[in-house]
Amino acid sequence: MNVQLNNVSATRKSLVVTLDPSEVDAEHSAVVAEIAKFARLPGFRPGKAPLAMVAKRFGKEIADEFKQKVVARAYRSGLEKEKLDVMNIVNVEEGKIAMGEAATITVTVDIRPEFELPEYTELPTEVAPVEPTDAEVANVIEGLRSERADFRKAERAAQKGDYVKLAYEGTIDGKPISEIAPDKQLYAKVPQTWEEVQGEHEGVLPGLGQQLAGVAAGDKKTVSITFPAEFAAAPALAGKVASYAIEVQEIRERVLPELNEEFFKSQQVADLAALQTKVQANLKMQKEYQNRSAQRRQVTDQLAAKVNVEVPESLVDSETQHVLRNFIEENMRRGVPAEEFEKGKKELFDGAKKAAAARVKVQMILAKIAEKEKITVTNDDINEYLYRESMRSGQKPEKLAKTLSNDRDQLRSVQQSIIFDKAVDFLVSKAKVTTLQPKA
Repeated sequence: MNVQLNNVSATRKSLVVTLDPSEVDAEHSAVVAEIAKFARLPGFRPGKAPLAMVAKRFGKEIADEFKQKVVARAYRSGLEKEKLDVMNIVNVEEGKIAMGEAATITVTVDIRPEFELPEYTELPTEVAPVEPTDAEVANVIEGLRSERADFRKAERAAQKGDYVKLAYEGTIDGKPISEIAPDKQLYAKVPQTWEEVQGEHEGVLPGLGQQLAGVAAGDKKTVSITFPAEFAAAPALAGKVASYAIEVQEIRERVLPELNEEFFKSQQVADLAALQTKVQANLKMQKEYQNRSAQRRQVTDQLAAKVNVEVPESLVDSETQHVLRNFIEENMRRGVPAEEFEKGKKELFDGAKKAAAARVKVQMILAKIAEKEKITVTNDDINEYLYRESMRSGQKPEKLAKTLSNDRDQLRSVQQSIIFDKAVDFLVSKAKVTTLQPKA
């Protein structure tokens, strides 16, 4: 056997393994012998048929298994000799595999990169104060009241926070939008809709709500709407200025519920003091979660900045597809049409690949820290994952566990994800924490 190692890149190697004829023949003999143990041929008990007859009768099965055995032996022998820490098999070139002849197998692999870990304890992190202010508590309570608000007809001009019932019809340079974007009638002509006056969130027409203060029922006016340069909801209107004729039909004002027994009961508390205590606890929990997330980002960002290492290309490619898939699924749920992704395909792919490379780099660092700190996956970790996934997906934990046990790749992926999470938790537990002063 001869093994030649070629460097394709810092993380990609090519193993060229040549088995001599005797090694190749040995694999063929082993395959024939193995199949002969269970072969059933007329006139012979299982395992007693002559090898020559077995070889003739099961020629195709033997040939397929023979090739696999030769490739596996070449790969295994190459790894043993070169001591490579392989992360992915990128490509296998079998060459000619035949009895009585030498066989040359070329296996291209991506290996785990070598790098020195920087100091990873006492990393500086900053967190925000977690005790809620009186103003924050009051804002949440106002929000709870807004959720249960009543909207009553108002015989006056519209004010901030009111809702206006109106109709509108749009044109661009005198041409009806119904002709410019025939498949987007929501932006062309609507006989009846509601719009919040000067609300925090945009309605269908960007900026319309900011132009409705002071209108009254029966009013007719023309407003100008400028669509954003990137307007995925209706690409034909992107960057254009439209003129909309609107007709106000009704004004409704928001009336908040009183802080009385009925309201407190709806919030499952006895009185205002109990509601304030409940809101304070929830706010504190939210802030602690936000701090924890911020610390996790801070420690991983710092480590990534300290380590300069080339990451395996195949891992980046795989992670790139994962990033793209998540991005597209999320935006399609928000109503972005599929053709929009095609328009910026190159930019989208380049951005995903950059993000994927950064993720893989962090994962490499976390894996090495986990190995050094002997961080492992326990049965409790797997059970906790199954519980969380069961709550998220609605599937029974037993079914999820069975799926994992039957899918080694998925199980390995779950274990790896748990390791990464535990490694980040370890870094946060060892980090230096500075609490920022509350903003004035």
